[in-house]
Amino acid sequence: MVSLPSKKGGKFYGACALKDDLTPVLENISHAHGLILGSPIYFGSVSGEMRSFMERLLFPKIVYADPYQTLFSGTMNTGFIYTMNLTEDGMKARGIHSHLGFNEAMFQMVFGASESLFSHDTYQFKDYAAVIQSCFDPEKKAQRRREVFPKECEKAFAMGRRFATGSER
Repeated sequence: MVSLPSKKGGKFYGACALKDDLTPVLENISHAHGLILGSPIYFGSVSGEMRSFMERLLFPKIVYADPYQTLFSGTMNTGFIYTMNLTEDGMKARGIHSHLGFNEAMFQMVFGASESLFSHDTYQFKDYAAVIQSCFDPEKKAQRRREVFPKECEKAFAMGRRFATGSER
């Protein structure tokens, strides 16, 4: 039987019990200046791969106290970069912003700091005429990609720079 990660004195205390190719990545995160995760938003949530990674990273570091506590020593800046085809208003209307806010809250609880960047209304197809769709204006999508997307990329780069140098927001 595998020891539970939060079992006092257990073999896997504070670490993922599954040993595979992801193990060194999870171990190296503890020594990083920061961690930025990115995912497209499909059906109102992160990709399945991202969710699995987050569970493998966070679960072993959580202690079921009231309130929950972390086994991670120190603090580390963490961030999320989300891309989605929805507009910002569309995300808010569907409650997706608050749903994704839970990811930020969990990372803040474990690592001490977290923030998110959202890239809304992203360009999904190179040729909108080649797909069956009637709810997007291809010209507006192309314009947003030219005018807004580069600014969002600059914000993501700035986040990475801050995390790497340890500077504040």
